[in-house]
Amino acid sequence: MKVAKHFAGLRRSGLVCAAVMVLTGAVCAQTENPSSTTNPYYGSVTAHVVTDQPLQLSLDEAIRRGFENNLGLKEAESGEKLFQGERNIALQEFLPTINLSGGTGVFQHNLAAQGFGPGVLKQFGNLFPGGVPGGLSLITKDDLTQGQLTFKQTLFSGVVIAGWKAAGAAQRSAYFSKMTARGEVVQQVATAYLRAIADASEVDNAMALEKADAVSLQHAHDAHVAGTAANLDELRARVQLQSQQQTLIAAQNAEEKDLILLKREIGIDPGQKIVLTDPAPYSDLAEQTPAEVRAVAYKNRQDYQNLQNQVIELRALHSAYRAQRLPSLSFSGNYGVDKVNGSPSHGVFAAVGTLNVPIFREASLRGDSDASAAQLAAVNAQLDDVRSKIDQQVRSALLDADAAKKLLEVAKSSVDLATQELSDETDRVNAGVDNNLPLVTAQASLASAQSNYVHSLYQYNLSKLALARSAGVIELQYRAYLGK
Repeated sequence: MKVAKHFAGLRRSGLVCAAVMVLTGAVCAQTENPSSTTNPYYGSVTAHVVTDQPLQLSLDEAIRRGFENNLGLKEAESGEKLFQGERNIALQEFLPTINLSGGTGVFQHNLAAQGFGPGVLKQFGNLFPGGVPGGLSLITKDDLTQGQLTFKQTLFSGVVIAGWKAAGAAQRSAYFSKMTARGEVVQQVATAYLRAIADASEVDNAMALEKADAVSLQHAHDAHVAGTAANLDELRARVQLQSQQQTLIAAQNAEEKDLILLKREIGIDPGQKIVLTDPAPYSDLAEQTPAEVRAVAYKNRQDYQNLQNQVIELRALHSAYRAQRLPSLSFSGNYGVDKVNGSPSHGVFAAVGTLNVPIFREASLRGDSDASAAQLAAVNAQLDDVRSKIDQQVRSALLDADAAKKLLEVAKSSVDLATQELSDETDRVNAGVDNNLPLVTAQASLASAQSNYVHSLYQYNLSKLALARSAGVIELQYRAYLGK
């Protein structure tokens, strides 16, 4: 009977722990690991081969490796380079285009095919002393050597000017997209690192409960052998032990999978053993008002600045379409030297200024202008929505951080109470008042409370990371927010 009471007390403490974990958002059950096929930030370029020596990994080192190898960031950096190339292409429209060409060859010409047949030559016969020489062949050959330098430059074009401005805004937009990706890497890697720490605590808790269930089974077995307890009590204790063993296996499996995800995010081979060297960080978050955080976000949020540059880009494109009605001015020219059949070379050149004035393309011009105006209006609407979205995210992040802090305080109080309970029970066992079953139960309760504290701290740190992300300062200030 005494064994059953202790058994029920242990189960109640487990239910309380489970309820608190649900409130704090901790997930103990085995979940499906995310993949880079659905989110590139879950993947990376594997940069190092597997070694037998376990890799010591701090949070800062994990984030540094994420910056170097994360797939999502690599794609964002490639996008920035793409727009840098597009801007250089647009720059060339302002610069002169100079080409040098040369060649030599033997050419055969049919004068008759070019309109200089016998009839035509007779008309020019009086130009030759004694008439057209006899035996004049209409098939001629010559050796021609040429060298030519060509030059072309746009002097004025509204379309080119607007296109240059659009390319610059697109490049800046790509830069802010890359910076947004860096913030995403910090959040993803830090989350995976902290989750692995929480998983390790969950494994420790499951081991402590398994130990308590093993002691409970031994007491039930001894009581059954002594005839003071029914066989059913021993069966229940054995079922509970096996159930806890399953929980331990699931917790160990979840820890290994989360470690694999962390390694995939930062470019470490999944088979490499790693040791997390940083404990779960803790610091109280400084009091901040929504207005203060919102002001910081408007200044630092890369997605907000990205949309602002998209607006500039689309305004420039709209101006480019409107500028198609304006005249354009360009200059081109060339200079070359020709040598025919070894005769002295002589220079040839051309200098051409071109004024292009559009007369009538009104339907096409209006269509382009209206389409770009619609795109501009859509992005302006998105920009207005992002302002409200930032306010919503900031307020939600502050509320989550405050709630997580309060839950953490409750969890810390539970650890203090469980510690006191274990101390009292230890004194009772040492005094011979109780056997070791209540002591093991108290140890399991303390382990459960400590595990809950670690999960509460995990949620609190996640809420602080989310707040730093909503303010746009996660890359530079994640250490300060986490208390490192």
